[in-house]
Amino acid sequence: MLGYLSTFNDPIIILCVILLAAILLDLIIGDPCWIPHPVVQMGKLISFLETRWNRGERRMRKGIILTATVILSIFCISFSIVFFAYQLHPLAGVLVEIYLISTTIAIKGLRTAAKNVLTPLVHGNLVKARKNVSMVVGRDTKSLPESEVVRGTVETVAENTVDGITAPLFWAIIGGAPLALVYRAINTLDSMVGYKNERFMQFGWASAKLDDVVNWIPARVTALSMWLASFFIRGSKMKHGLKITWRDARKHPSPNSGWSEAMVAGLIGIQLGGINYYSGVKSIRATMGDPLRELVRSDIEKSILYMHGGWIVFFVMGVGFLFLFR
Repeated sequence: MLGYLSTFNDPIIILCVILLAAILLDLIIGDPCWIPHPVVQMGKLISFLETRWNRGERRMRKGIILTATVILSIFCISFSIVFFAYQLHPLAGVLVEIYLISTTIAIKGLRTAAKNVLTPLVHGNLVKARKNVSMVVGRDTKSLPESEVVRGTVETVAENTVDGITAPLFWAIIGGAPLALVYRAINTLDSMVGYKNERFMQFGWASAKLDDVVNWIPARVTALSMWLASFFIRGSKMKHGLKITWRDARKHPSPNSGWSEAMVAGLIGIQLGGINYYSGVKSIRATMGDPLRELVRSDIEKSILYMHGGWIVFFVMGVGFLFLFR
């Protein structure tokens, strides 16, 4: 990243400007359907290879090859695009990086998804809220009470603050647009083939494990960032947040998702996790937080505040480390 920014007087400042501009671009336009999105193309590539390779014997080896092929392809393509854009003109390179990094983060999309559930709840339309939350969670939602609709939304916001915002920012800080897109490719691989079922248990093993690795630091720093942001959010249960995160974060099936979920649960003073149904089949997930009260619709708004506070503090700390270790 710093290599192809060497034509500038201070590449660290330019990188910070690129990151900030990418965030602002996402906040303003999000992911409009009329603009080609790299993640859509990643998904097509993964689907194309999966249907041809996920068969017969040695599926784990084939899954490793799939993971390596997708990652190397995305890195080479994105690096080449950025490199030649900078060769064309420094400003062209900056603009290309701004756009590419903006496609890896989803601040506006995550907020919109949560608001799409909150708005019908505010207007008393539980049926619409159930339908909208079904678009962001995999569990059955048709008969959920309001508190469970809220729980699903809060869990989504808390967990995806890492996958959709801070982790891609983390890798963009380290390696610009190419590494941010590589992270998004790994995350997309995990979401498509990283399931623990008969079809993907072996084939998706490498993708799932690699996703755990690239999210390990961002997940824990995000929880810390949310806690630091809570100093500025009224009503935050800061001591409780630390206690719950330390106690419950490791209970989550994922080694990373529990950190932001447990922190949000503790800061708000609610309990996340519990019983879900998938195609009518009961699934019991470890709980995070103490049930100090029933979840209410305003908890969705609070989770959005911690999402925003979390990524802002995360970004500031990332920029600080850039200047500290320049």
